[in-house]
Amino acid sequence: MSSRDSLPRLDRRTALKWMLTATAAIAVTDRAAAAAKHHAAEPVAKGYGTDPLLNQEYPPGAFWPLTMTDHQRRTAAVLCALIIPVEGDIPSAADLKVHDFIDEWISSPYPDQKDDRETVLSGLAWIDREANARFGTDFADLTHEQRCAIADDLCHAPDAKPAHAEGARFFAKFRDLTTSGFFTTPQGMHDLGYRGNMPLAEFKGPPPEVLARLGLA
Repeated sequence: MSSRDSLPRLDRRTALKWMLTATAAIAVTDRAAAAAKHHAAEPVAKGYGTDPLLNQEYPPGAFWPLTMTDHQRRTAAVLCALIIPVEGDIPSAADLKVHDFIDEWISSPYPDQKDDRETVLSGLAWIDREANARFGTDFADLTHEQRCAIADDLCHAPDAKPAHAEGARFFAKFRDLTTSGFFTTPQGMHDLGYRGNMPLAEFKGPPPEVLARLGLA
């Protein structure tokens, strides 16, 4: 794919902050995906340790090389938008560059991410093969209806046909990563109704009766 087809990339510092936040939110529940047939090369970097300095700018490769090719990022972006599309004033997962969060996640040299790396990379290849077998082109170039037809066969792993088992395992993991990434963004938390610590227009302090009870009135 030519450089003019490259998707704009999320800045690295934001991606690292996002990844650290999502690490606490992602529950590692299904290790069956580690049995993927196509094993990806392991990252050779040692990682950032326990306390990366998130007030600094980091160029690509400062901690570890990113993994996805332009083609894989484009496929991942399309999948993210399919899993969490635009709804009202809430942007899609692709609009929020969740695919870059996933790229950062699978590129990091840690045990859980290593398993996810194998699952995601082999799954992106699988879904392109399936798209070409059914419709004669890569997944990212399909119509929305064609993408949905494939996703519908993968979205519930227990009901997937044996021929779709690998794709269903991949889709389950990719959906988990997409939703975990999306709902750790401000827009995703807003969509959940979470507002966090919001500044008050006026702080009146504790009620007088509480202060009196504490002997502070």
